[in-house]
Amino acid sequence: MSGTSEGPTPATELNRSVVTESEILASPGAEFAEPAEPAECVKPVAPVGPVEPVGPVGPVGPGEPAGSASSRSPAPPSYRSVFTAAPLAMAVVDREGMVTGANAALADLLGRDQDTLTGAVAADLVDLASDARTWHAYRELLRGRRARLRCTRRVKHPEGHALWVRVTVAPLPPGDGGVLVSVADISDHRALQARLRHLRMHDPVTRLPNRTLFLERLTTALEAESYAESGTGRIGLCYLDLDGFKAVNDTLGHRVGDQLLAAVADRLTRCAQDAGRARAGIPLVARLGGDEFALLVEDSTGTDQLADLAESLLAAIQEPFDLSGRRLKVSASIGVVERHAAGTTPTALMQAADTTLYWAKADGKARWTLFDPERNATRVTRQALASSLRPAIDRGEFALEYQPLVGMDDDRVHGVEALIRWHHPRFGTLTPNRFISLAEEDGSIVPLGRWVLRTACRQARDWQIQHPDEPPIFVSVNVAVRQVWDSDLVADVADTLKETGLPPHLLQLELTESAVMGSSGRPLQALKALSDMGVRIAIDDFGTGYSNLAYLSRLPVSVLKLDGSFVRGFQIEDRAAKASPADEVIVEAMVQLAHRLGLTVTAECVETSAQATRLRRIGCDTGQGWLYSRPVPADRISELLGTPGVQAGVGNP
Repeated sequence: MSGTSEGPTPATELNRSVVTESEILASPGAEFAEPAEPAECVKPVAPVGPVEPVGPVGPVGPGEPAGSASSRSPAPPSYRSVFTAAPLAMAVVDREGMVTGANAALADLLGRDQDTLTGAVAADLVDLASDARTWHAYRELLRGRRARLRCTRRVKHPEGHALWVRVTVAPLPPGDGGVLVSVADISDHRALQARLRHLRMHDPVTRLPNRTLFLERLTTALEAESYAESGTGRIGLCYLDLDGFKAVNDTLGHRVGDQLLAAVADRLTRCAQDAGRARAGIPLVARLGGDEFALLVEDSTGTDQLADLAESLLAAIQEPFDLSGRRLKVSASIGVVERHAAGTTPTALMQAADTTLYWAKADGKARWTLFDPERNATRVTRQALASSLRPAIDRGEFALEYQPLVGMDDDRVHGVEALIRWHHPRFGTLTPNRFISLAEEDGSIVPLGRWVLRTACRQARDWQIQHPDEPPIFVSVNVAVRQVWDSDLVADVADTLKETGLPPHLLQLELTESAVMGSSGRPLQALKALSDMGVRIAIDDFGTGYSNLAYLSRLPVSVLKLDGSFVRGFQIEDRAAKASPADEVIVEAMVQLAHRLGLTVTAECVETSAQATRLRRIGCDTGQGWLYSRPVPADRISELLGTPGVQAGVGNP
């Protein structure tokens, strides 16, 4: 097979008979066990009665009646003369299949002497015996059990070239016996069809096979008979996409873009030819559309072969291109798939290649990535979660758990952070890191965020009512940036506080540092409006994002939550080792800065009493972590309210 622009033999002709069209009809009243399989409905040919021979016509004497020979036109030529002079190639064949007569047109068409045709086996002249079905139908027609046979055959001319002919076999009248074989040269028609097919199946810019031909070839390669008896039974695919091609089109124009595509196609073709010389079979190179190309490797020998091919493709593409006096340098990303052909479908293979190409792009471009079933399973899971997010809100599959925020000076619960959980019917209980990013991508974070806000505020109000003698605790709710942009967060908060009756100062909204730092326009206006309302604004994971301290003086922030990585730095695995003062100095500096700005500080991921002691000495205000409690349902929080010494682990199961 070839990877050149001419493309492979059409899939409809691969390993098949040269019969491309046939009509096989049973004669009326004939009893035959095998049913006819006509390609189109053709009425049976009615039997023709015997024809009276036309004898010599003599002169007509005077007085003969009107309509006699004297008043008729000259006699028509005999059927023999019509047969001989006809431009259509024809032969009369007896019931034994032998030619009893052939005209000059048939001799000219087949490149034979007319005299040598008489007595020849008709089936051999037009290759009727090479196809079992056609041969059987022809034999039945000779026996009078078929009405007509029509097929397309490819025969070899004595001069060496091939002819495409359409052969029609029809019975002669019963009195004459035998059949009439007519042969029409359709080589020009077939050449035109082949030319049109080539244009339809090839890309005009690169002259490579297009997506249609590629998928046709891929489908053929995956058919069982293609690999059952020979080859490795494996198939490989390199799916390539140029990085930054759109910028070339936008800046230099489509003309230069087309030149670049043609140059890339030439390099890919050379790589395929080099790979074909090293191993049996040249990979098929195709342009699938835009700046996407594919190389199909049939009978691949494993992932190493595809990896070597991908490396050569990357190296070839990364070499500079000289186009119309311009020197361009581009790169490509390649998705590589190699697997057993058995059990694989074209759709599955293309989906795997497309997914792997996306991974190569996401991993940094200018690289090739091999398909990973485990990574794909994760992707499929993500897609399943994304598609069921919105319905899950309506079905009530989400729930909240709460983790205490404990005062460092009195070990009492001052507040709680609301943490969402998804009780998925298939995947079990999922934590926010499994689905929040999906919710942000498809916008379902907005309705989900509203539900969390209402539920958390309602629960905080219930605790306030249930424990009137205890200082009320605040509830902290995480807010995504998309909630600020895609919804009226200020109105949502105001409506929720009014509906639940929760005082604004008992609600704290947490945004990540990367989301808050650099906020301007609508997000900043929303934060200021919420702060003016009395709602507390907290920066979550402080110290891991932009850390632009200049913004702290301009933002309406009241709380900094130190990222857990700083607190974990306090952990000493080797008790004999001395603690490094660096972590403590950094945390102490941030705490002092926050206090000077009038902010309170919460330390996350507090897991040991030693960490709590050091944080208390530094001046941290509140702590959060498993030392005090894991996230628990709302009823467990009631047990902690008003209880000193929470770090004893009352909230832990």
